[in-house]
Amino acid sequence: MTLADLTPFPPAQHAALAVDADRRWHCRSLGSADLPWLLALYASTREQELLAVPWPAPLKQQFLAQQFAAQHQHYLGHYPAAHYLAIECEGQPVGRCYLDDTGEACDRLVDISLFPPWRGHGIGSALIQDLQKGAAARGRGLALHVMAHNLAAQRLYARLGFIAQGASADDLYLPMCWYPAADRPAAFS
Repeated sequence: MTLADLTPFPPAQHAALAVDADRRWHCRSLGSADLPWLLALYASTREQELLAVPWPAPLKQQFLAQQFAAQHQHYLGHYPAAHYLAIECEGQPVGRCYLDDTGEACDRLVDISLFPPWRGHGIGSALIQDLQKGAAARGRGLALHVMAHNLAAQRLYARLGFIAQGASADDLYLPMCWYPAADRPAAFS
């Protein structure tokens, strides 16, 4: 399967996202032309994991392409009405944000990823806070799943007010939720 064979992103929608206009970065809808850099972004999220694998580089690239294609198809199949957004800074893609706002009580942050040079500069925190503001304005919470071994991301989400909801059935992911203070269930107080 090549990138050209992948299911295209749904038509652009207006995301439930109000990004401050004075930021260096902004979001835009993704399209098929974005797939090559999205593959590179995906590969960057698996880089540390694959360092210990003794495969030759071409085999690693093939594996990453297959895994990216499977993830892409999964997201589009499970979240067909989601907002698939590129995060850009000065005209360059620096990451992605996938948001599904069709749930009953919570929006779902399906995925947020940044290229390594852009991590740790506050973009992810600011974007999540913007998502929280958008959800709160509509009286909703924000839910996500984080890899159980990704302690840095868990700390970030906890700092932003997310509360762990126990482990997933496979213990690979930790579900976390955030609710605006006025709508926070008693179990979150």
